[in-house]
Amino acid sequence: MAARVIDGKAVAAAVRERVKVDVAAYKDETGRTPGLATVLVGEDPASEIYIRNKRRTTEEVGMRSIHHGIEASIREEELLDLVRGLGEDDDVDGILVQLPLPAHIDPDAVVAAINPQKDVDGLTPVNAGLLAHGTPGLVPCTPAGVMELLAHEGVELEGAEAVVVGRSKLVGVPVARLLLAANATVTICHSRTRDLDATCRRADVLVAAVGVPRLLGAEAVKPGAVVIDVGMNRLEDGLAGDVDYEAAAEVAAAITPVPGGVGPMTIAMLLSNALQAARLRTTSQQ
Repeated sequence: MAARVIDGKAVAAAVRERVKVDVAAYKDETGRTPGLATVLVGEDPASEIYIRNKRRTTEEVGMRSIHHGIEASIREEELLDLVRGLGEDDDVDGILVQLPLPAHIDPDAVVAAINPQKDVDGLTPVNAGLLAHGTPGLVPCTPAGVMELLAHEGVELEGAEAVVVGRSKLVGVPVARLLLAANATVTICHSRTRDLDATCRRADVLVAAVGVPRLLGAEAVKPGAVVIDVGMNRLEDGLAGDVDYEAAAEVAAAITPVPGGVGPMTIAMLLSNALQAARLRTTSQQ
């Protein structure tokens, strides 16, 4: 059995088009254009590419891109002042601080300084708490992208058994909470999990987000399962996911490739979050 390939590029394009239409409607309703502020500290090549793509797609959907490129030598307090200032700026609807930051800056302190209403990455303690309590808020982009892919594929989550491999606060924990909110029965696996393959093999939906190349093979996949591979590992022969794609595709019903699966969804959901943040701020000001 060859698994159906879940085309993240196509789904992301559909999300961007939807956001573009909704941004135009928002402009007509409010007379203003949503603004997304990006903050890049230093000159990390990968981060520069990410920011460039985020700024380009922001403008393509009709939103304003407000960029702050900062020297790597900036003091932590100066960066915190900038982030707090953006939080108070009425022209800014969303704030994204590109990680990682230079070693002398505490990323947790910077994230905590972001206005939760403008936290388009969904990483502030406030938004993490809202997600934990099942209260609507801004959700981390990659987990939101995972849920969008599952919805697009028509995966029935209610009553399904879902296994998430990885417990990071960026992906693993929030995607587990989103699956739980969709009434799936959720297990989170990690480096201390005994017999990882056996646990994963119970899953109707398997989400791999641990950062270990090709950790999960065919023996970890239940026949007919849906496999979402969040992993993005750079190897000498190119990119690889956390799942052995060729092996797992012989067992699964559907699977995301790497690249071209979850990756494109992250920026698409960032744009969706930015528009949601603008709408929430407009509503709160009325």
